[in-house]
Amino acid sequence: MARFVELPLTAGGPKLLIGLVHLRPLPGAPRYDGRFDAVVESALADASAWREGGADALCIENYGDVPFWKQAVPAETVAGMAAVGSEIRRMTSMPLGFNVLRNDPRAALALCVACGGSFLRVNLLANAAVTDQGVLEGEAASLLRDRSRFAAGVRILADLRVKHALPLAPRPLEEEALDLVERALADGVILTGPRTGTEASPEDIDRVRSVLPHTPILVGSGITEDNLMRYLAPSDGALVGSSVKTQGIESAVDPQKAQRLARILHAEFPPH
Repeated sequence: MARFVELPLTAGGPKLLIGLVHLRPLPGAPRYDGRFDAVVESALADASAWREGGADALCIENYGDVPFWKQAVPAETVAGMAAVGSEIRRMTSMPLGFNVLRNDPRAALALCVACGGSFLRVNLLANAAVTDQGVLEGEAASLLRDRSRFAAGVRILADLRVKHALPLAPRPLEEEALDLVERALADGVILTGPRTGTEASPEDIDRVRSVLPHTPILVGSGITEDNLMRYLAPSDGALVGSSVKTQGIESAVDPQKAQRLARILHAEFPPH
């Protein structure tokens, strides 16, 4: 089994910068060009840029696989992500996580077990939401039982009102946050803006913190050099992707942009 490196995420602890590794289209996806070696090379380059830039952890996403499957993805997607994840794990000892889009956390958990991952991101762990894939439903019951069966110390970071979606039956944000942690057993909560690259609401972070003072809260979209401090002060970390690319969301990670972002974070919030 690949080595496991724990994600040092705690409420009120060191602020973490989690760098997103957006994969090119994988085998079976409509835009896959038949060159899996290019998928691996691109992922390794982005992971290296984040590592050299000073990120604290990496999260691998099958971002290029649009349009996304609603929930369970096909075997070729999991196989492709496992191949990439194994290469990245061999390259670095950084904490590693997976997000299998649109909402296949059981595959993400299996990838963690196989590739030494310590966390996964779940777009919809609880409740139901209307998305561009249709109506998605929470996966908490099956996911938590799988985690127990694998005896894996993998942490579950769950989106609260995930981007590109609307709650099917909205309730007060505080109630949804409490259910996500107390009933769906999320280990951390992620807040985002309405779309990729858009800012989250600072007010929403404060509202969630008021009811979950001991749960790690992360910001999952819209983080830039200019707004980093505004969002990091009330939260425990950020997942960053689009703002450090060279020329748009589907381009490579710019090592200098990643380094500047990490330098700002760690200068203001040095590791303990």
